[in-house]
Amino acid sequence: MDNKKLSLFALVLMIFTSVFGSANISRAFYLMGYASIIWYILAALCFFIPFAFMIAEFGAAFSKKHGGIYTWMSESVNPKFAFTGISMWYASAIIWMVNTSSAIWVPLSNAIFGVDKTSDGHLFGLSSVETIGILAVILMIIITFIATRGISQIQKVTSIGGFAAMLTNVILIVGGAIILLINGHTFQPLSWKAILVSPNPQYDSLINVLGFVVYAIFAYGGLETIGGLVDQTKTPEKTFPRGITISALTISVVYSIGIFMVGAFTNWSQVLGSHHNINLVNVPFIILNNFGYQLGTALNFSHGVSVEIGMWVSRYVGISIFLALSGAFITLIISPIKTIVEGTPKEIWPKFFTKINKHDVPGNAMMIQGLLVIAFILIISFGGQSAKAFFNILVQMTNVAMVIPYLFIAFAFIGFKANSKIKKPFVFYKNPLIAKIAVCVVMLTVGFAIIFTIIAPALSGNYVSSIWMVVGPVIFGIIGYLLYHHYEKKYLKNN
Repeated sequence: MDNKKLSLFALVLMIFTSVFGSANISRAFYLMGYASIIWYILAALCFFIPFAFMIAEFGAAFSKKHGGIYTWMSESVNPKFAFTGISMWYASAIIWMVNTSSAIWVPLSNAIFGVDKTSDGHLFGLSSVETIGILAVILMIIITFIATRGISQIQKVTSIGGFAAMLTNVILIVGGAIILLINGHTFQPLSWKAILVSPNPQYDSLINVLGFVVYAIFAYGGLETIGGLVDQTKTPEKTFPRGITISALTISVVYSIGIFMVGAFTNWSQVLGSHHNINLVNVPFIILNNFGYQLGTALNFSHGVSVEIGMWVSRYVGISIFLALSGAFITLIISPIKTIVEGTPKEIWPKFFTKINKHDVPGNAMMIQGLLVIAFILIISFGGQSAKAFFNILVQMTNVAMVIPYLFIAFAFIGFKANSKIKKPFVFYKNPLIAKIAVCVVMLTVGFAIIFTIIAPALSGNYVSSIWMVVGPVIFGIIGYLLYHHYEKKYLKNN
């Protein structure tokens, strides 16, 4: 039966598609220019590689158990720690939905118009941000309604969009190389200073630069999904370490090449520094629109034709990302809440919350989830922010919320290694001291990145951004702790 298991190439491909995100290239260049390359490499060495091997050991040990990361943490530390951790992890899913339900209109606008017009929309006299908020609420209602009926066909749309998004990276790198060869120079000046110092004035302080590490860590996010692949791999004790190492190196190299190629056709000051409506959501479309224009110019097409090429590249990217996000939305609405409801003790929740409907999904829980997301959308979108600040806050909230659970998982790895009762069919960290050093490196990298990301806006007087970045995970963490404490007091002591 071994012939049905994953080969090294198949494993590398699955890790690549689970982790790699094309928008991370554009965001990195916008925030740090060429200087982002060094931080992406450091994030791979200090986070991605050591953490991936921890996930591999967890996944192999608990491959036959349900509950995912909750089970990992529960059996390695204790259930209360695990429930608090998974509550903060669930916060990242909620914030992702808040972000995506608002941000998805940017790729749709690019797909229709070839440019981002979200900052120009005014519905019933509302501001552009409030209009986006109303559209996000409507989208959340529709997708929640669809998801409660267990409709999974939209995942076919995800695969189409995912393939199209991957093709975007090929177009960017190959097209960038063509422009570089024709012009004989990069549009962004290349020097040692450019490699070490960001052209973005917002990253002229060490604290802001260190805060960028969260973006680099987020670029390697999604590692939890590969934990269950260990037992599905041929000769995992050899193949899995090789697969992770090759994947980490490949992803790091592709990110680095991609960032360099953006500089081959983009002058930061002229294209990004002078663009007033640019934000962390629409920057991939602005950069790829510019790519199409510069490619047309390099091929000696007229100005009008070059502009049209840029518009159609932007439309293509908009369609591919819109399709991928639409499919991912359905998955994220169903998957985390199912893990919460089915993977944790039933007695923690009210019976209404855990009820599974005829479509085999927790419909009531999903409706409550939808109301929670809508509440966050309305609070943030009607908070008086500009479109740029609104989208930037959403992206920062998502980044911080999604990397905080890595602290819990890494810490649980110490207990996992010390617990001799847990059978470990796959062991990478054979030396206990090396395992502890790896945990310390990962936790320090993630911890400092989170701290610097949170305090950087506050130091410049933007306390709102700092508060929003921590409010979601902290609230969910406290709620998780209190729910489990109530469960201990009312149920465990009586039984």
